Formats: sequence, structure tokens, C-alpha cells
Amino acid sequence: MLTKLNSDAKQSSRILLFSQRGLRYQAANCCLYEFEDLIADFDRVDLFVPSNEYAFSRKLHRIIKYVTKSDSCATKISPFPNQSTLDQEYDLLFAVLDNPWQIYLLDSIKNWRDKCKYVACYIGELWQPELDNWRLLQEPFQYCDRIFLGVEHTVKPLSQLVNIPCSYLAPGVDTVLFSPYPFLPYRSLDVCYVGRRVPTIHQTLLELTTKKNFFYYYDTAKKLQLEVENHQDHRRLLANLLKRSRYTICTYAKFNRPEETGGNQEIGYRFFESAAAGTVMLGIPPKTATFEKYFGWSDSIIEIDLNTRDIDNIITELDTQPERLIRISRDSVTNSLQKHDWVYRWREILTAFGLELTPAMLDREKYLQQLVDSIQAQALV
Repeated sequence: MLTKLNSDAKQSSRILLFSQRGLRYQAANCCLYEFEDLIADFDRVDLFVPSNEYAFSRKLHRIIKYVTKSDSCATKISPFPNQSTLDQEYDLLFAVLDNPWQIYLLDSIKNWRDKCKYVACYIGELWQPELDNWRLLQEPFQYCDRIFLGVEHTVKPLSQLVNIPCSYLAPGVDTVLFSPYPFLPYRSLDVCYVGRRVPTIHQTLLELTTKKNFFYYYDTAKKLQLEVENHQDHRRLLANLLKRSRYTICTYAKFNRPEETGGNQEIGYRFFESAAAGTVMLGIPPKTATFEKYFGWSDSIIEIDLNTRDIDNIITELDTQPERLIRISRDSVTNSLQKHDWVYRWREILTAFGLELTPAMLDREKYLQQLVDSIQAQALV
């Protein structure tokens, strides 16, 4: 379904945003939909949301393609059902995908090739072991003029395999939503630990709640594909939890799934969300230069051992250093406002195609800097 989001009556939309929000309801995807919502705020956007994955048609199309090694033959025998026809031209079709197997869904739009000057996709995850799957390389990467990846280690090898420019686009966050300023809510949660967790650390924190007045917030759901009803409500809830937490536990992405990651370490979204909320991060960051680039300020994370059973003593020791904790929180918020907002990621994408920044983007960047100046001024009082 195509939705006109552009409220500018004088100018037509220049961005066609392709979203999976009608097909994927997992909590893990909400950060991507947050990105899309902000793009719609920053730019003149029309939103296309496919309502069907057409699994049978796609399976048949793939089988024919594998056998004949011909896209055109597969398309003739098993044409893809089109949902919409575009009635205007766009500067950029930008598809936000959680994995590369979804690129084929662009064919839900009948005439996208004729109406879109540039085509790009942002793929949230693509791990090294996946590149060894010959079927993956049969996917229609050639639809794209450029591919942006949310993990860095596969950027160069994917570009070499598909002969298309690929770039790393770091995760981002709505820093205005997650920032504790200007209201500075009381941090009534001692530790917030959501997502994948280390069993020994979790058990120690659980035991701590029975020994003293200690509020530990954690996931209890067993289902891995946790679905949510409204992605905006979910992001608000997470932001409110983190803004009210003193500490969070953060680990590099999928730390407990080396068979899936190939042992590669990447920055997970929780680092960006926790820093923007001003929590003190304890955990295991990726040992990469990229992490230093995005989180290179002092005490951005207090590193702990993956198998530590001493997390209670670590927290107790940090609690004796209130001035340090205040500085860590403030530095994390200001650095996030300056580096990690989604507006900076959208700037990177537009720059790659030589497209102009919008007044709304410049206003957003100006407002973020005003917040930074205000926070730093308060620190001097």
C-alpha cells in the first residue's frame, strides 16, 4: 500500500520509502521503523508497505531462476504479483530491510525502475557465514545502486561479490526521544538488562534483589520472535525505561551466536540507546576500531568480563563515585546528540547520492546542538 506522507502542498515527494512494517512485528525491528518515521519527518516522503510476501510465488520464481540461471525466464514463467503502480517520479527509492532476502519485494511496485532515479537499501544484518550461501548471491542485489549495511565486516566482501558499492551505516537512535534532558527523571531502576543476556550476570543480579533494595528490570518472555502491537509505543517504553535506569548491561551483537556471526563482533543497537538515555553501560563491547570511532569518549562503557560473577561488587564500587557517574551520563548523552541521531545517518545516505539536505534536517541538527550547549552549560553551574 502506498501512503502519501508529504504535507508540503507546493512540492511533490522526492523519497519513496519502502518499509517492512506491515510484514514484521518483532520488537527487534522497531528501531528500523523509528528510522523510517524520522526520515518521513526530515524529508518529503511517500511510504510503500507491502502487505504480502507472496511466499509461494517467490519460491517458484527462485526455483526457476536456479534451474535456468535466467531472471527474465523466471519472470516470464512466474511473474511477481504487483500491488501498486507509481504515478510520479522520485529521486530515491530507499528500502529498509532487516535481511537481504527481502530485496525481491521491490517488485511489489510495478514500475519502480522507471520512476525512481536512484535505488538504495539498508540491510540491518548480514553476517559473514551468509556470504557462503550460493542462494543468497542469486538474490536481486542488482536492483540497487548502493547498499548500506548495519554491520561492517561484510561491507567489502559483499561489494566484491555483487559488484555494487556498499557502505557501512552505523545504527542510530532518536536521541530526542531517548535523552533524559531537559526533565532528568529520577533513575529508580538500578539495572536494566533487556535482550540477549549472560546467564551468570543475570543470576547474580537476581540474587541481589533478594539481599537489598535493588530494582532489576529484565526480560521474562521466552519467545525469541517477540512481536509488538505498536512500534512507536514500544520505543517510548524502552526510552522511558532507560532514562530511568542507573546501569545497563550491553554486549556486542549476538555475542552468544558465534555460529551465526562467524565470530565477528559488531555494535548492537543497545549501545546507542543506552548512551542516548545517559545510563552507565557495563558490558562487553566489540573489539573493533569502529566501536572506538562511535564510542571513543572516556568511560563510554565500563568493561567487564563475560563470565564475571562479581557484577554486584562492580556496581557497589561505582556507587561510591557519584561524580564520575554524573560525568559518564552527561558525556554519553551529549556525544549521542552529536553523533548518533538518525538525522546524521540520513545525511550520509543523501550525500552518497548528491541529494540536497532538507531544511527540516538542518533544523533538527541545530536543535540537537542547542541541547548539547544547554547540557554543558548546566554542568558549569
